[in-house]
Amino acid sequence: MRRPAIILLGSSGLETAKRAVEVFPGAELHGYAKRVDQADVHFDDIARHLAMLFLAGQPIVVIASAGIVIRCLAPHLSDKRTEPPVVALAEDSSHVVPLLGGHRGANRMARQLAEALGGVAAITTAGDVGLGFSLDDPPEGLQLEPGSAVKKVMAALLAGDAVALDDAHGLGDWLREAPVRFEADAPLRIAISECADQRGDVTLRPSTLAVGIGCERGTEAAEIAALLDQTLDAAGLSPLSIACLASIDVKMDEPGLYAEAQERGLPLRFFDAKRLEEETPRLTEPSDVVFRAVGCHGVAEAAALACTGDDGKLIVAKSKSTRATCAVARACRHIHPKNIGRGFGRLTIVGLGPGAAEWRTPAASVALSRARDVVGYGAYFDLAKPLLPDVVRHEFDLGEEELRVRAALDLAAQGREVALISSGDAGIYGMASLAFELVDEVGLPGWSGVKILVEPGISALQAAAARVGAPLGHDFCAISLSDLLTPWAVIEERLRAAAATDFVTALYNPASKNRREGLVRAVKIFAAERPADCPVVVARNLGRAEEHVKIINLDNFEPNSIDMLTLVVIGGRKSRAMETGDGRRVYTPRGYGADSEPKPKPKHKQKYKYKYKYKIS
Repeated sequence: MRRPAIILLGSSGLETAKRAVEVFPGAELHGYAKRVDQADVHFDDIARHLAMLFLAGQPIVVIASAGIVIRCLAPHLSDKRTEPPVVALAEDSSHVVPLLGGHRGANRMARQLAEALGGVAAITTAGDVGLGFSLDDPPEGLQLEPGSAVKKVMAALLAGDAVALDDAHGLGDWLREAPVRFEADAPLRIAISECADQRGDVTLRPSTLAVGIGCERGTEAAEIAALLDQTLDAAGLSPLSIACLASIDVKMDEPGLYAEAQERGLPLRFFDAKRLEEETPRLTEPSDVVFRAVGCHGVAEAAALACTGDDGKLIVAKSKSTRATCAVARACRHIHPKNIGRGFGRLTIVGLGPGAAEWRTPAASVALSRARDVVGYGAYFDLAKPLLPDVVRHEFDLGEEELRVRAALDLAAQGREVALISSGDAGIYGMASLAFELVDEVGLPGWSGVKILVEPGISALQAAAARVGAPLGHDFCAISLSDLLTPWAVIEERLRAAAATDFVTALYNPASKNRREGLVRAVKIFAAERPADCPVVVARNLGRAEEHVKIINLDNFEPNSIDMLTLVVIGGRKSRAMETGDGRRVYTPRGYGADSEPKPKPKHKQKYKYKYKYKIS
């Protein structure tokens, strides 16, 4: 579950909020800007902020009255099966109330808070109160089969009626320890089994099956899927009990295998040949041919058995299709895939935004909370500090971009969950393009098996534009003035083209201590193509405490005040500066026709009439 947002509406609850953050390491403290000074994220509109987090699926703990939370979120309630957990916490920490998502984590969060803060968890869901469990929220390692009559069985248990329990492998001790009665001939039945035809009124599928897959290079996912379905059907096994797919590590870059795991939502685990060879005594048909090819006497059966431990059993021997093999082993307990073999490494390249926490996307926060290794320039870690409490930090100096990316790829190639952080948007003059370039051109062993994702961030040009109005209302471009990687002749060619074709232009990396002349030349190029009063936005330290944004005319632009922490946005010929009640603003009209010219302001307010027709059938 994602780390929750702790919402504080008044300074009197600050100590409780800080203690709540400690209960959930990595949780962010969100404070109402008018009343709370100390917070990771500040917001101005309570209802809008709560709704934004809720609709993004963010778990929420609100230190306020339950009524406030209910009124804010009521318009957004739709499906209890998908809504995130929401908990109300009293300012003095005396009571914790799970309001929404009780069986999606809210009850558990309430108990954690109550235990840590010395309060009372006001849990009201009948099963949790009366029995200590709910069948629609079973313990980890069990999946509820769709169509199960949970309400009917829970009602019987709460009424004191006996039910039958089919649990051949002893995985239902959590039920036996509860205050309920089990009788073999009871009319209602709970079944815990991986056998597809063994069902009850409530059926729980344990994650006790591991499926081993072997395949030739380039085998299509469709063939692997068909073989797997055929194997399960023939053995009468439920696919809901599959804990993972497994294979030999030389198949980590096999597209068909990866695609099939993705389609089924199953983790993939890999073992080296040495580990699989240890399973040879338990194989039904050890193969010398396979040994000569990959260094072990079997892949499908050995991989399945390696997932289940020494007391696991092979329950479906190797079956074959034209280019793939499949076998199934059963463990005596729930399989925890993360604790066995080696998984697919994943590198997520995360754009942190300009710096302010409220400009960091929820998706970026999720990626950071998921990572166990984080790579980046040292200063970037400060931008995401609340989200990185228990990660391994790999810090690099400014200018060591390639070393950063190589380190991140190497870590991910070891099967680790890695985040490579970048300010702004990682895909705009950031680390994303370098990562793909290195994989494409260098391609060290192991890199090809790394899953690379990119989570965008608010770019500097977006942030600067938002601060001053809408200068990017029409066509625009971005040009970096750094000639470290691009020859100045190319940069100047692009500047002249952008100026001549009337693009609003954002200048990245405008000037450094030793690189000043480029910006001077850029300004001259634009001055020759734009009017003297063309608005220019100069934005420094966007999203940070030292932020300074100003709007000047092109003929008043002073290059000597610009540094690498500054973004310059030069307006187009049609861009306009205007005075508003809260300061000067810039916008660029959306069109270039006659309608884009300034219109005289009407003497009287115009009335707009909207005509529409509808028919009720």
